[in-house]
Formats: sequence, C-alpha cells, structure tokens
Amino acid sequence: MIDLIASAEALRAVVLFSVVALLTVSAVLLWEAYRRWVRSRTANRTLEKVFGSEGSSSVAGEPGRDPSSLLIRTAGKGPRWLEAVVLALPHREDLQRLLDQAGVRWSPGSVVLASAGAAVAFGLVASVVGRGPVLPMLAAGAGAVLPFAYLRWKRSRRFRAFEEHFPEAIDLMARAARAGHSLAAGLKVVGEEGEEPVAGEFRTVYEEQRFGLPLKDSLMALADRVEVVDVRIFVTSVLIQRESGGNLAENLDGLSAVIRGRFRFKRDVKTKTAHGRVTGTVVGLAPVVAGFGMYALNPDYMAPLIQEPLGRAMLLVGGTMMALGFGVIRRMVDVKF
Repeated sequence: MIDLIASAEALRAVVLFSVVALLTVSAVLLWEAYRRWVRSRTANRTLEKVFGSEGSSSVAGEPGRDPSSLLIRTAGKGPRWLEAVVLALPHREDLQRLLDQAGVRWSPGSVVLASAGAAVAFGLVASVVGRGPVLPMLAAGAGAVLPFAYLRWKRSRRFRAFEEHFPEAIDLMARAARAGHSLAAGLKVVGEEGEEPVAGEFRTVYEEQRFGLPLKDSLMALADRVEVVDVRIFVTSVLIQRESGGNLAENLDGLSAVIRGRFRFKRDVKTKTAHGRVTGTVVGLAPVVAGFGMYALNPDYMAPLIQEPLGRAMLLVGGTMMALGFGVIRRMVDVKF
C-alpha cells in the first residue's frame, strides 16, 4: 500500500513538473517570438517613415515623430506588466550586462518569465513530494535561481573561450602593426579573421570608434564587458603606448607571450588541483546517489526519512552541511593568481 501511494505521488510530481516546465518554456518562446515581431514591425515602420512616400516634411511636422529620434524611440516593447516588473528589478542593468556577457539573445523579461516558471514548477513538485511549507519554499527559491545560474555558466564558458583565442587575436594585431596598419585597422582585422567570441567583441570596438566614440572609451567598454584579467592588461598596455609612444608590434608580442604564459600556468594549476576538485565532487554526490539507490532498492526503509518530520529535518540539516563542505573544498582548490 505504501509503495502504491509513493508511486502515485511520484507520478503526480513528475506530471506537475513536466506540465509547468512545458508551460514555462512555451511562455518564454512566445515572449521571444512576440519581441521579434515587435522589432520587425518597428523597423518596417521606421523605414516607411524615412523612405516612404509621405516625405520627410510631413514626418517632421507631426508631434512625437522627429526623424532624429527614430532609432532611439521604439514603441511596443511588450506587455506593460512585464515591463513594469523588469523596471522594478533592483539590478536590471547588471542583468542586462549578464545577458550580454553570456552571449545569450534573451531579454530581461524572458529571464523573469523563466525564473517564475521554474520557481512554480519546483515548488509544486516539492509540495507533492513533501509536507509543510519549508521544502516547497526552498525548492521554489532554487528554481528561481536556476536561469541565473545557467546564464552565469554560459558567461564563464564564453570567457574561457575568449581567453583561449585572445593571444591569437593579439598576434593578428601585431602582424597588422608590422605591416604598417593603424590600431583601428588591426581591430578590424581581428574582427574579420579572429575566432569567436573574440572577433565579435573586437568588431564592436571597431564599430564604436568608427562611429565617433573615442578609442579609449571603446577599449574601456571592452574591459567592462569582458571581465578577464588579460583584457585589462591589453587595454592598459595599448592606452599607455598611445600616450607615451613606442613600438606597438613589440608591445603586442610581449603581451601575447605574457598571456600565453599565464594561460599555461592556469592550466598547470588546474592539473595540480584536479585531485581535490574530483574529491570534492565525489564527496558531495556520493550521499545523494547512495540515498536514491537505497530508496530504489527498499522504499519502505527510506520512507520514514521522507514522511516523518524528524526525517525531513535530518535531510535539511544534512543537505546544508554537505553544501557547506562542498563549498569549502571548492574554495580550497580555487587558486587565485
């Protein structure tokens, strides 16, 4: 009887999670499709205003339709309630920067929808599996954080790819400088022939200074977008060379050698600390895997740990201590240099 009840509750949890997860994904996809349609419609209307048959005089004469602001003012960004939620976020600028750094073409509204949907899905599953308000609240919090954790993972992965291809980009700039090209031309060469994501970032720098932004500001913006130590070293070196003079090609060659040395040292550190990182992962996952295995082999033996209040409290305390221990091990093997 207990097995049938447990199986029914597990089936309900899986069904609820699947339904809410599908609804969340559908809502996010619909929102992104709506945003693309709005952008397309706004672009078409802008082109009609600029190149249409009405003429520039009729457009300029209407209130609120100044051609000089056509590319700045965009109407119909989305539902007002979602825009209000996004505007009410305390760190919405940081969220937009996180999206840009991760290279994900989402909007802050999509992240809000995904976070709310994941929170509801995890909360419903926890309410079915366990009793009491504590576990559903914790599960809902974990679900709400999940999209942000995914974005941070994408950002770290993109930064690692940037670090890997960055020395090659500096070599391209050094060869362009030896050939007699300017720094702006070197940026263009990297944007055209470099590897992503380095090429995209250097293309942005080139286009910014091409349209009138000072090169110093463009390079500083690059250092703000790409939070990598090597990029800050590169920006500092280039700005000092522009102020004090010197051979740009030699400076870039020396910088490339330094960055490659730091990259080799970083790989060496990861190799030396691999044992500690694997140990931390095994220690953190072993109790979880053992618990699920025991529950699959003998559900009656593990039922009191889930159904009784004392058992759930023990699970909460044990999970918290495991998370703390895993965090301590990760900090021990995280070498800063």
